[in-house]
Order: sequence, then C-alpha cells, then structure tokens
Amino acid sequence: MILLEPHNYIIQTTLAEKAIKPSSLDVQFVDFDGVRFHLSTPDRKTVLLLSMNIRCWPELVRYGVNDILKREYGSLLRPEPESDYNVSVEIDLEQLPPEGEEREAFFYSLAMMKRNALAAPFELSFQAQKELEAAGSGQGDLMALHYRDEEVIYVQASSDRVTVIFSTMFREETDRVYGKVFLQEFVDARRLPTIQSAPQVLYTTREPPLEIRHLPGLNDTEDVGYVTFVLFPRHFANQATANSTITHIQLFRDYLHYHIKCSKAYMHSRMRHRVSEFQKVLNRAKTEQAVGDRKTASGRTMSIR
Repeated sequence: MILLEPHNYIIQTTLAEKAIKPSSLDVQFVDFDGVRFHLSTPDRKTVLLLSMNIRCWPELVRYGVNDILKREYGSLLRPEPESDYNVSVEIDLEQLPPEGEEREAFFYSLAMMKRNALAAPFELSFQAQKELEAAGSGQGDLMALHYRDEEVIYVQASSDRVTVIFSTMFREETDRVYGKVFLQEFVDARRLPTIQSAPQVLYTTREPPLEIRHLPGLNDTEDVGYVTFVLFPRHFANQATANSTITHIQLFRDYLHYHIKCSKAYMHSRMRHRVSEFQKVLNRAKTEQAVGDRKTASGRTMSIR
C-alpha cells in the first residue's frame, strides 16, 4: 500500500512552472477534506497569490494557527486574506531563492500549507504534555477539529501521553466491513516485534471512547467508528520526530478511506475477470448443433435440418 503525500502536488508543480515562465494564472482546486485553494496573478504575472480556505479555521485560530503560519511563511503572509479565504500568501517570482534544493524546499513548504495549518492543535498538545509531565500530573483541554461534515479529530494531552481520536463515517455497508478489517490490522500490528515503538491504536464502533463520552451530540449509529491513537513522548521527543508524527497522523482518515476504495476497486476487477473466465468455459461447453444426414441403427437414413 502506498502512503499519501502530505503536500499539494498542484501547488508545487504550478509554482515550479511559473518560476521558469511567468504567465497569467487563475485556478481553483480542492485538496483532501474539502480544503479549497486559489492560485492567481491578480496584479502582475510575476506575483502569485496563494489562498486557502479550511472549514475548521475558527478552531485552528484558537489553537494558534496564526503563529505557526507566521513562523513558516513570515513576510509572505498578507495582512488581509483574499475574500472567501482564510489565509493568503504572496509569492514574488523575481525574489525566489536560488535554483536547486533551496528553491525546491521553498515550493514544498508552500505546498504544505494545509498540513502546517492543521498542525496547530498537535503542536499545542505536545507542548502541554511536556508541561503536565513536569508538573507530575494533570490533563490538558480537549481540542476538537470539525474538519469534515460529521467527522471530528479530538486531541488531548495528559502527563504521560497525547491522545488523538478520529471519528469517521462509513456510508456503505461494504465500507464498514473493509474498514473493520483495516482497523483491526492497525490494532494487531503493534504485536509484531519489528514495530513495537508504534503508537497504540484502539478501535470502537458506535460507543465513543471514554475521553469524549461526555460530549453532547455524539453519533452512536453503526455508521460511525472511533479510532484512538495513543502518542507517547517518544513520538514527539524532538522537532523532527514531532513533525513526522504530525504529518502522518493528519492523513490517517484519508489513508483509510483511500485504501478502502482501492480494495473495492480491486475486488470488482477480480470479480469481472472471474465472470469473464466463466463465460469462456460456458461457451466452450456448448454442443454443436447437428446438421445433415444421419444413419439410424437399423440402417435407415434421416435428414437433420
């Protein structure tokens, strides 16, 4: 199975193309989780405006997203975002870093805008865990990201861990079956000796985990599943490890549903192939229709038409 890329490929390739040959541009596109982007040249060809709209922006603001984006993009951030968007950055193609790895890294960081925005509650919870660990006990605030319709990410720090809970909806019966198989593999994978350091994974249907059971309005139908990741301090011990953890855990929901769809497509292709093979067997089994003169046991001749 492949891992989904955390960056937006359209942003990365478009910026690389316009850096070589600037031209007028006005394109809108959508990333995972309904995040909308707008890449345009409103004033002149050498200045690109990249804007992003994400539905859980008010929650991200409470968790410090503005500080993260300022840290990542600095002076590129516009004081006022484009209309109907939450954040905008301005890229001057005449002031790009030198060609090579530095420029590629610059384009890659812009393509990671969605990832950097969604990192806000995770970075806050990692910092809260260290403070609670130093205090010896306690529990941080429960942070919620309503990033999709009827689906939420919950993040909460405690003195010895950070708990991340995904609520995900399975719209079809087959999706629930495939999802249960995949998620059971996540739960069982930690038993393998080669990945003992992986986060602990818990999965339940209908019944919410204890950390969020007190919240009002939780869905308790068969369509909803709750996946809990338990992150220990070793999973965010340093900046590089923390960044990797944030990048991968953000994509969990997309990774799960993407591979459910891939599995269904594979099964359908196998079924179509099997039906085709059965049809060939049935065609070969058809008897030829007898036509012409035939002799009976008594020696008489009979004509078959």
